[in-house]
Amino acid sequence: MHKEVTASRRAIPSVTKVLDSLGKIDLARPLIVDRVRRELSRIRASGKIPEFRSIVDLVRISLEELRASRLQPVINGTGIVIHTNVGRAPLASAAVHALSEVGSAYSNLEYDLMTGGRGHRGAYIETALALLCGAESATVVNNCAAALVLIVQHFTRTKPEVVISRGELVQIGGEFRIGEILEATGVKLREVGATNKTALADYSRAIGPQTGIILKVHRSNFFMSGFVESPSSTAIARLARKKRVPFAEDLGSGAIVATEQFGIPEHEPTPVEALEDGADLVCFSGDKLFGGPQAGIIAGKKRFIAALKREPLFRALRCDKLILTALQSTVDFHLTDSTSEIPAIAFLRISKDELRARAAAILARLRGLPLQIAIGRGTVKVGGGTLPRSVMSSITIDIFPESCSVQDFASTLRQSVPPVIGYVANERFKLDLRTIFPQQDDAVVDAIRTACAATH
Repeated sequence: MHKEVTASRRAIPSVTKVLDSLGKIDLARPLIVDRVRRELSRIRASGKIPEFRSIVDLVRISLEELRASRLQPVINGTGIVIHTNVGRAPLASAAVHALSEVGSAYSNLEYDLMTGGRGHRGAYIETALALLCGAESATVVNNCAAALVLIVQHFTRTKPEVVISRGELVQIGGEFRIGEILEATGVKLREVGATNKTALADYSRAIGPQTGIILKVHRSNFFMSGFVESPSSTAIARLARKKRVPFAEDLGSGAIVATEQFGIPEHEPTPVEALEDGADLVCFSGDKLFGGPQAGIIAGKKRFIAALKREPLFRALRCDKLILTALQSTVDFHLTDSTSEIPAIAFLRISKDELRARAAAILARLRGLPLQIAIGRGTVKVGGGTLPRSVMSSITIDIFPESCSVQDFASTLRQSVPPVIGYVANERFKLDLRTIFPQQDDAVVDAIRTACAATH
């Protein structure tokens, strides 16, 4: 009872006193001051005022949480190549170099160096993408969902209905659903077929005077088997031409090269294939299997691309100079068959022998630490909502710490600089080397040594 009375009478310390006790924090001072004030207000509102040292500790934890939320590089040992939570596809070195050059200076973003007058944003990248996709024309917006919204809004301006199969109303990341995204534009969805079976006749019956567009969405992040049927893109395109209705296909995953070359039996359709099959427009992501920055790429008929670029919404969705710069470097690698320079693709091509040699070298440098450590096996997923049935075998570093729990060891590694992220399986902490750059091996070794010292 006496302790409770003492705590209730204890005064809230001043902001200055708390700041003086925190020591050096790697954050801008206004952010630190704001967070201290917020925490002191929260404590005051609770009516339970702890001792001063406990208050400082609470504020420090809050500041560490804020610092950890800053964008920063991490080491991805999860075995997921296109990991949505850690930034999807890492950029090629040439793209990063180009970003540094363009971002740190003025550029010819909308300046024509030949005439000295105003130029057209994205002229180079649009030409290169059209060639890469085998299309009449192409353009870019800030992500694939934006590309889909732009396409649908344009074609449903006077005819508000979108015909789409029920089996393609997929949910993407962040609990967003394709149907809800489309309905947010004010269109009316004409869902055809059943979840597992849609026939060409279903499309034919749904098309009417109010049909603005036929939409096909690639089921890139899940698959159906068993009693399943859907018409081919070629058949839908033929029907669309007969009915004089535009036909667009959302591929999502951005595969340009044949995925079979990675030793994956599952085939991911490419923009070239979709357009050859008869789609008027195709859209896909720039930051998945394409291996570039976040972007929504649209390719297809020239007159349709031109019309999309005249839409007022296009200006709100257009890409800035940094996205265009990183994207043009990535496109150049695709056009010159230099995709081994694109990290996401290079990771999928690494041999297990190379991974095993790296694992052996890492283990040799960690001998003598209070750990049980071994070379293990992993199963890699492509990730990013692509190739859901396909996995690749890989090599892992398997760790069982002797002085703390596996979960605590994983937490300590996440606090490293840079943070090291792995996963726990079979009561072992595992780091998959397929998604760790070879030049990061030294940092992995240092982080494990530091974690051992911190938990011993």
